[in-house]
Amino acid sequence: MVENRKKIQWRIIMDNLKMHSLDGVQRNIDLIGKIFPNAITEVKRNGKVEHAIDFDVLRQELSDSIVEGREERYQFTWPDKKKAMLAANAPITATLRPVVTDSVGKDGTPGGFDSENLYIEGDNLEVLKLLQETYLGKVKMIYIDPPYNTGSDAFVYDDNRFMNLDDFEDISGLFDENGNLMFDIQTNNEASGKFHTNWLNMIYPRLKIARDLLSEDGLIFVSIDDNEIENMTKICNEIFGTDNHVETVIWKNKYGAGAKTVGFISAHEYILIYSKNPISNLTCEFEGPEREKYNKRDGKFAIRGPYRTQPLMTNSLGDRPNLMYSIFHNGVEIVPRKQWVWSKERMEAAIANDDVEFSLQKDGSYTVRSKSYLYGEDGSTRRGKPVSVLNGPFTQDGTKEMRELFDDIAVFDFTKPSKLIEYLLNLEINDINDKNFIVVDFFSGSATTAHAVMKLNAEDGGHRKFIMVQLPEKTDEKSEAYKAGYKNICEIGKERIRRAGRKIKEDAGLTAPADLDIGFRCLRLDESNMKPVYYTPEETQQQDLFSLVDNVKSDRTPEDLLFQVMLDLGVLLSSPIEATEIVGKKVFNVANGFLLACFDHDVMDETVKAIAQMKPYYAVFRDSSMVNDSVATNFDQIFETYSPDTVRKVL
Repeated sequence: MVENRKKIQWRIIMDNLKMHSLDGVQRNIDLIGKIFPNAITEVKRNGKVEHAIDFDVLRQELSDSIVEGREERYQFTWPDKKKAMLAANAPITATLRPVVTDSVGKDGTPGGFDSENLYIEGDNLEVLKLLQETYLGKVKMIYIDPPYNTGSDAFVYDDNRFMNLDDFEDISGLFDENGNLMFDIQTNNEASGKFHTNWLNMIYPRLKIARDLLSEDGLIFVSIDDNEIENMTKICNEIFGTDNHVETVIWKNKYGAGAKTVGFISAHEYILIYSKNPISNLTCEFEGPEREKYNKRDGKFAIRGPYRTQPLMTNSLGDRPNLMYSIFHNGVEIVPRKQWVWSKERMEAAIANDDVEFSLQKDGSYTVRSKSYLYGEDGSTRRGKPVSVLNGPFTQDGTKEMRELFDDIAVFDFTKPSKLIEYLLNLEINDINDKNFIVVDFFSGSATTAHAVMKLNAEDGGHRKFIMVQLPEKTDEKSEAYKAGYKNICEIGKERIRRAGRKIKEDAGLTAPADLDIGFRCLRLDESNMKPVYYTPEETQQQDLFSLVDNVKSDRTPEDLLFQVMLDLGVLLSSPIEATEIVGKKVFNVANGFLLACFDHDVMDETVKAIAQMKPYYAVFRDSSMVNDSVATNFDQIFETYSPDTVRKVL
């Protein structure tokens, strides 16, 4: 009894991890409080005193610009929009559990767990909330291909319920042992009139959280068709801002077909592009006809590749006397009929460097044009401006790509071609050639985005990392996928990454980068590792305290606890993890000593001392770790002696 009381006292002294996702409302209150501290007040809810916003004061502060009452205004709304906003802000107590058996190592080893890529199974709203703090502002690119609301799409609608995946091992995670759905699925079929409301309530909170993940120079790409292009544009304008609308790209996504169509054959979709902040420039690698213009060769071909020419005379620069000068070639004086594009100094330097082409005409005069080479002197490919209409690659290419990977079995319909995602990945923002960034796709489907990331890394030696999120939707029992053994979409996505990774590495051969990552860490959404008492200690009666000293669920592993701790502390889930034994106890070393965690019982002074001597930034233990009250008493003193700056946490 005394022993248990000591452990409880030690737990109270230590800093507890919160073990739940970000509270969006509280974050907004804190942000408003920094700007308008006088608008913060205190209210009492459920017996607790909490900070809240005094809206009367806030209105006064914004009295020159606020819209009040029933005054007519431009706005975009729909039934339950407020609930959709609440769904984005409400915290959850879920976690992500590692599934090592489904994971693949960097080099393609089945069951390896050293990859920096992530494949996460579960409701993407819940997953996004869990990633929100750890990946806040760290994602350079988001691509999503959400349900198009065509009348047959099924999607999660009840965002107020947490999807329990305890039984997912059996089939797909969508059904309980009695075959009942574990959460609500809403289908916008023809009988329901293809209402927009359900779809809007589904997509809004997900995009709202997604914005927080984007880096300051990040872009989001949203594929959509005519069914919801208007609403998707309005939502994105509201969440990302109209000033951050980069482009609405028209993608010609198919060739042929449509013989039975009445009226126009629909052969396109849209890709909405928004930035986190206004961008100054966006470029792409030359493709197709634009690249074919580079068709001339000279002595620099081996290094600079082919070149094209452009005129050096213009009338578009206004009256510029300094651009009216003579140049000489083969003893002939050339006087511009208009004026030169370049200054005299730049022109002379270009001529000396053989970057100017002179062409003798029949009348003995010369035309003068500049040379633009396909490759720079550093080997980089010349870039141009992307166009707002993409003519392919086509959906048929994506279908063919999947069939080739899956032995000519049609396991997934209408998948996007990886070439399309590669093109988007290659867009260069603000003239920064970045090949080392995080890509997120939270409607990952067949994992086309993961395929494109690995393929592009193999081609250019980049270190892009992907995070795929997919709900384990059950495949139709009549489908080729189900017959081939794929009971849900996640099984298809994971297998595609495995097969694509092997093929990419084989095709690259000796040219494959030595550190090419063709694997992924598989994580699965589940309820918290912690018992309810962890979150509601005030509801625990005194007589129950000693029976609840260990507040971790009995079926959870140390690895489960580690990933929930990493989420709580904001440690990237792709961080290197090394498990070692210190004085007989298992200790996890995360991110090269940044976090050390021990979840074993009966920990002695020697283990605590060894961990403290490694001077981690964070040290985490279970509340029931210490073998006796003596170790618990000495704990803080050991750290104060060997590593006083270490942040000590307990769960």
